[in-house]
Amino acid sequence: MTSRHCILIGAPVDSGKHRKGCLMGPDAYRTARITETIIELGHSVTDLGNIPPAEQKPAECSNTLVHSLAETIAWAETLKFYAQDAVSKGFPIFLGGDHSLSLGSVAGVADYAADQDRPLFVLWLDAHTDLHTPLTTDSGNLHGTPMGYISGLDGFDNFAPMTNPVPAENICMIGLRSVDMAEKATLKGSDITAVDMRSIDENGIARPLTTFLEKVAAVNGMLHVSLDVDFLDPSIAPAVGTTVPGGATFREAHHVMEILHESALVTSLDLVELNPFLDERGRTASLMVDLTASLLGRRVFDRDTTSYS
Repeated sequence: MTSRHCILIGAPVDSGKHRKGCLMGPDAYRTARITETIIELGHSVTDLGNIPPAEQKPAECSNTLVHSLAETIAWAETLKFYAQDAVSKGFPIFLGGDHSLSLGSVAGVADYAADQDRPLFVLWLDAHTDLHTPLTTDSGNLHGTPMGYISGLDGFDNFAPMTNPVPAENICMIGLRSVDMAEKATLKGSDITAVDMRSIDENGIARPLTTFLEKVAAVNGMLHVSLDVDFLDPSIAPAVGTTVPGGATFREAHHVMEILHESALVTSLDLVELNPFLDERGRTASLMVDLTASLLGRRVFDRDTTSYS
C-alpha cells in the first residue's frame, strides 16, 4: 500500500441549512480518532485545525428564501484557497461541516487539476443531488446547491466564478433517493451519472462505481469524493439533519470505499453533514472514520467489530 500524506482541514460550516450542529463535526471526527486511525494505517497526517471563513461581504439574492448567503460565500472563498493549496501537497480530507463546504473544496481542487492539465471527476455519495442554485432552491438551504455550482449552472452571481466547472459526464452520484422535480428535470437533460437506491437494489453498488472509475483511469483523471452522512441508512448513521430511509448499508458503504482504495484514483475527500448533536454515543462519527480508513486501505479483517446494543 502506498503511503499518503493526509491533510485534515476542519471546516465547521453551519450556514448551509437552518438546523444547526454541523459546526461540531470536525471535532467529533477528531474525538473519533481520525488522526490516530490514519497513522495506524501507515500514512502521515497534518491537521490544519479548524479554519476560519473569509471576511463576509454584503450579498443579496432575488430569492428571498435564501439565508446565510454572505456567510456561505465567505466559507466557499476560504475553502477554495485551502483546497488548492492542500491538494498540491498531499491528500486533503475536509472535515465538515454541512455540504455547502463543497462549493469551495471542489472549486479549489478543480483549479489545481486544471493547472496540472488533468480532468477532475467528482463522486457524489449522497441521498440528494444538491443540484439547485440560489435561484431555484425552495428551502433556502445552500447545502442543496454545491453540485449546481460545481457543474457550472447559472444563478451563482454572488459567488466567485467556478473557473473550471466539472463537466457533467465527469460526475457520478450514487445513493440517490430524495430528488425533487426541479432536480429531476436538470438531471434528465444532463450527462451526469445518477444511480439511485432502486438501481443499487437491482444491480448492486459495485458495477456503476467500477464503470465510473474506469472512465477516470482512462484519462489519468483526478477524483474528488464527497461523502455525505445521509448516503448511509439512518439506522446506522443517525447524526444527520436530512435523514432519508433506505440508504446504503454498512457493507455497501465499506465496499464502495474498498473499491475506491483499490483504484488508487482518489485525490481528495469531503466528509460532510455530520451533526454530533443528533448522534448516538458517537456511532456516526466512528462509522465515517471507519469508512475513511477503508478508503485508505483498511480491510474488513483489520477492523474491530463494535456492538451498539
